[in-house]
Amino acid sequence: MQELCEGQVVVVTGAGNGIGRCHALAFAQVGAKVVVNDVGAARDGTGASVGPAQAVVDEIVAAGGEAVANTDDISSWDGAERLIRQAVDTYGRLDTLVNNAGILRDRMLVNMEEAEWDAVIRVHLKGTFAPTRHAAAHWRDRSKAGEEVDARVVNTASPSGIFGNVGQANYGAAKAGIASFTLITAEELGRYGVRVNAIAPVALTRMTEGLSNVESLSRKDGWDPVDPANISPLVVWLGSPESRGVTGRVFSVSGGRISVNEGWVNGPTVDAGRQWDPAELTEIVPALVAQAAPNANMNGQRK
Repeated sequence: MQELCEGQVVVVTGAGNGIGRCHALAFAQVGAKVVVNDVGAARDGTGASVGPAQAVVDEIVAAGGEAVANTDDISSWDGAERLIRQAVDTYGRLDTLVNNAGILRDRMLVNMEEAEWDAVIRVHLKGTFAPTRHAAAHWRDRSKAGEEVDARVVNTASPSGIFGNVGQANYGAAKAGIASFTLITAEELGRYGVRVNAIAPVALTRMTEGLSNVESLSRKDGWDPVDPANISPLVVWLGSPESRGVTGRVFSVSGGRISVNEGWVNGPTVDAGRQWDPAELTEIVPALVAQAAPNANMNGQRK
């Protein structure tokens, strides 16, 4: 098990708590050198503290691993650049980037404030783009210098973004954007030896406290399907050299269940071979919808 990521350099954002903390610990357990990034903010993104990131580093080091803390804001261009530079300056290179950082500011659309939209989109979507952009430049430079690059990015989407969830228009939109970002960057970065995948996890953390559809899954018989540690094995594998050949995919993961999301596809179709008259569509569009498979629910199952 130790050999899976032996000597690999891994950055995990939002790694001070919850799923990110579990990722950082899991990578260290299989031999990776980990840069633990976390600004130490509250669930809504307010405040800052070095405490959470340093606590995870201390835990890794106490167990015999290697890790350093980083408290840069990955949703800022300069902060994301400093994070990637710290990994390279400290350990000589970067092998895997896990984009996990996020915040919540849930609100029904009619009550959502502009600041609540902007903050969530910034942390999730820009906070995935910016570190990936700087990491990609590092890998491109290594590739152009003649090095055979074998690198990975693992992004964090969500069932809210893949399937939709009431009260999370900002969060779901950001997570859907991350899923699309994953597909596109997998195509763009493959030429440099970089694989890009994403997960849509379900686990009980401070981000999901109070969500009945998550809390109801928890059991106390020795196996807790919403333990955030259940998410990390897939992330570690996707972030390891073993994942060669797997790229541009989004995986749902919950407890011991892993699913490959199959994405949008064209369903029932009609082609007039000419421009439609809008009035004609009164019969055509409802008929197409009636033939189409229904949207999935939050569990990824057809309604």
